[in-house]
Amino acid sequence: MSTQLRAITLTHVRYQTGDHIGHFLAWISLIPVFISLGGFVSHFIFRRELQGIFFAFGLLIAQFISDSIKLFVQQARPDTCIMLEMCDSHGWPSSHSNYMFFFATYFTLLTYQRYDMILKRQMSFACFVVWPLAVLTMWSRVYLGYHTVGQVCAGASLGMFLGFVWFWVVNAKIKKRFLAIEESSIGRWFYIKDTSHIPNLLEFEYENARAARRHPSYKRSE
Repeated sequence: MSTQLRAITLTHVRYQTGDHIGHFLAWISLIPVFISLGGFVSHFIFRRELQGIFFAFGLLIAQFISDSIKLFVQQARPDTCIMLEMCDSHGWPSSHSNYMFFFATYFTLLTYQRYDMILKRQMSFACFVVWPLAVLTMWSRVYLGYHTVGQVCAGASLGMFLGFVWFWVVNAKIKKRFLAIEESSIGRWFYIKDTSHIPNLLEFEYENARAARRHPSYKRSE
């Protein structure tokens, strides 16, 4: 009796040998992994900002919704799934597109909300880096044969919608509880904080770090 094997596809992206565009887009297709592991995990370890934590939580919710829709609709991937060994999974909507367009939408709204408090270059970063990466990721899924155009467009539309909705939920409803979360036993244990009330966080941290260096109570024993 033969046993069917399945692979974990977290970083398993295929492209045709000698296809330099495909090679480039294969790396682009991994951007959600880099954002999740390199971005949000690092953010929690070093920053522990409530806005960032709920941003990441929203991405998890969006992923769950996308996967649930896939199971319900059960639309097949394009015929290239045979070569990619992906025919055992469904394609509508594209989870990669959903992830990236959720990220781009939430990031842009968050940047715009704090536009008068931060360096204006961050808005340029949103417009000229984040959104093009989202579009490239969407295109990569079609080019590499993992999805049809309709599947990536559905994922992108779902991601933008969920990004808008979750941003409103967090900043209109949950944000009112930020102080309570910050002062809770769990918040104090993990040093979870909200710094949205600080106009220029970089300047605040810079000045306080310099002041702490001069204060004897903050000096570490050598």
